[in-house]
Amino acid sequence: MKKLIALVDSSIYAQSVCDHAAWIAQRTGAAVELMHVIGRAETADAPANLSGNITLGARTALLEELSALDEQRAKLSQKHGRAILDDARASIEAAGVAAVTVRLRIGDFVETVAESEADADMVVIGKRGEAADFARLHLGSNLERVVRSSRKPVFVAARAFQPIERFLIAYDGGASSMKAVDHVARDPLFAGLQCRLLMAGADTPETRRRLDEARALLKAGGHDVEADIVGGDAAAVIAGAVEAGGIDLLVMGAYGHSRIRSLIIGSTTTEMVRECKIPIVFFR
Repeated sequence: MKKLIALVDSSIYAQSVCDHAAWIAQRTGAAVELMHVIGRAETADAPANLSGNITLGARTALLEELSALDEQRAKLSQKHGRAILDDARASIEAAGVAAVTVRLRIGDFVETVAESEADADMVVIGKRGEAADFARLHLGSNLERVVRSSRKPVFVAARAFQPIERFLIAYDGGASSMKAVDHVARDPLFAGLQCRLLMAGADTPETRRRLDEARALLKAGGHDVEADIVGGDAAAVIAGAVEAGGIDLLVMGAYGHSRIRSLIIGSTTTEMVRECKIPIVFFR
């Protein structure tokens, strides 16, 4: 891994994003690019509709005052963004990571991430953003959009960082979960961590074959793998295994192998993000 992008804002998840980014960088030697994206609605041009709503005959002085307020708000948004980035960089550098850069961007969040991730190996984002801290069942809209659009692994940081020693791969034999297994087998991020490979559903010859193939790939990558099949609903089985097994990190495909290609996030994926109190790495 050469570089990861860590997306920070003013939410309570920002510190966790920094802590997880530092952990990843220390294990892989990756450089960290901290990014804060200011939406177009916060720029100087977007609030102009406030001025535009003034009726004909309004005084020029009022229009000028509104324009000045728009410009001031845009400047404050940028100062706020730079302050967030400065604090985030200080946090990651304090953890011992030297290669840290910052980038303040203005535009659509997902489009900006898509443009920036081309030369990155992973994207780190908080589970919820600035507007969703207290809504337990409401995920950050940017998170859902990034998970379903990103071509790179997306690391979803939990509310607070905890030491990571044991991870679980939720495997269904589909393309995205197979991509996750292949990545884990080769990525130094997972080296030395305890690994469990889990399939949910009926224990048939076909599912057993898929499980054995995935386990063999992980073993070839140097992992000592605990692998099993547990009957039941995928979301419930995974959540139960995470809770009972002392799992610190969940790895899974963003979509199941039977998913009809659509613009909505997979139901199991959404359920895992909502319910799990640990970080999750998603593969598309």
